[in-house]
Amino acid sequence: MTDEELVQGMMNGDQACFEALVHRYHAPLSGFLQRQLKDPGRAEDIVQETFLKLIRQLKDRRNPDNVQAWLYRVAMNQCRDYWKSSGYQTDRNRFGEPPERKDERPSVVELAERQETRREIKSTLEELPKVQRDVVLLRFYQDLKLQDIADVLQLPLGSVKTHLYKALRRLKSKLGKEQEAPLRMRGGEQDGIAER
Repeated sequence: MTDEELVQGMMNGDQACFEALVHRYHAPLSGFLQRQLKDPGRAEDIVQETFLKLIRQLKDRRNPDNVQAWLYRVAMNQCRDYWKSSGYQTDRNRFGEPPERKDERPSVVELAERQETRREIKSTLEELPKVQRDVVLLRFYQDLKLQDIADVLQLPLGSVKTHLYKALRRLKSKLGKEQEAPLRMRGGEQDGIAER
């Protein structure tokens, strides 16, 4: 069933349609929010609140045009609201960590041993401007289409394409430099490896 059919079933009171929609989007939304918040418990709270907001919207007979984009947009707005809240400021001061941690790059030795691991990619993603990171996460981690990303972020499609292009170019450049650095630094120590 399509998202639209499931939503229509929900508007008609079909519990199975609601369960199917939750099954379809719970894990992707939760993963996305965990990457945003770095807090699985808070991410789960926001996922649940997002589905509750959908139920309230449907009770008012307001059917979203694009359910997937609507869910991500509502979830992102809740993240933004949380980051502005006093609760976030309290959590941040208590734990001493903002949701965006900078400069968690692995050491040169780890880079030489592991090269392109998930950790390196994640660290490099963290260095991107927020809007570029959001576009990359939505496109490649959540597998959203560019138009859906434009709807989620409430940006023109052309801007989404530009942000994606710049982010990928920056990631490629950064990851390429990090891979070459260990070889340059350790080049004299290793037999048979010439400097590039």
